[in-house]
Amino acid sequence: EVVLVESGGGSVQDGGSLRLSCKASGLTFDTSDMVWYRQPPGNECELVSYINSDGTTYYSNSVKGRFTISLDNAENTMYLQMNSLKPEDTAVYYCAKDPEPRNDPDLCFVLSSWGQGTQVTVSS
Repeated sequence: EVVLVESGGGSVQDGGSLRLSCKASGLTFDTSDMVWYRQPPGNECELVSYINSDGTTYYSNSVKGRFTISLDNAENTMYLQMNSLKPEDTAVYYCAKDPEPRNDPDLCFVLSSWGQGTQVTVSS
């Protein structure tokens, strides 16, 4: 059974930083595509970033240059370093193992049934 647990969220001021963690069990990162999604309040689920098993990374235009995704294979943990945070980054963030990362408005609802996500709040 694959279990993913997100942590590291919190409340920060505009321009602040946070590092999200996604602790995984039941899978190995070298054979998985790992993804971060987010659900902003009142808005649709968004694809934020993903990292392929070969190390290729993707960032949405809204976070490119500010966020960095990484894996620690020894700890079986995925990270999302978020710098220069903006109020529009406020959302519940979910991690997932997903071979087809995509923007799907209903996906975060599905992910929320598997894990609670981690809340990020950025105030101006």
